[in-house]
Amino acid sequence: MARISGQHGRVSGLVWDQVRSFFDPDLMGTLPDVWVTDTSVEDWQVVLDLIEAHGWRSEYREGDIVMPLPRAEQMLSRPVDAECPELRVWPALDVLAIFRFLADDAIDFDVDLRELQGQERLDILCEFITVIGRRLGKPVMMSPEGDWDRGNPVLGFDVETDRVVLLARPWAD
Repeated sequence: MARISGQHGRVSGLVWDQVRSFFDPDLMGTLPDVWVTDTSVEDWQVVLDLIEAHGWRSEYREGDIVMPLPRAEQMLSRPVDAECPELRVWPALDVLAIFRFLADDAIDFDVDLRELQGQERLDILCEFITVIGRRLGKPVMMSPEGDWDRGNPVLGFDVETDRVVLLARPWAD
């Protein structure tokens, strides 16, 4: 599968050897949290439209049932006791992002650090985050798994610089 944006070179400037500690599952958790705050149902729909426009392979599930991808409004207006829908997106072969439709005011997804080892995979993640951040015009942040208060982002898409940047000092190896 081709690179997700068709671009050559880095969209982040991040160098694997300098950030590898942020991709260590023992330090960050296997599925770090990625998010965009201050969103709306319309922003969710923009992300769904991006997935389709880029031709990224995806699979929408409600529980164990695979279904056609509905509109964001449908997914976010489910009953309170309903199971949270999940959208699996592969921006590249063997690189998975798992979106969960928890609320309309934040777009949340996880990535699997075991799939994101090395410069090429780092670049794929940065391109994916950049595509989402550019289209929404909002920051996209990544923090360790379980950082529920979102107080410890380690990297993210910065709207002003139009690139993924470090937000924390890498841990020593």
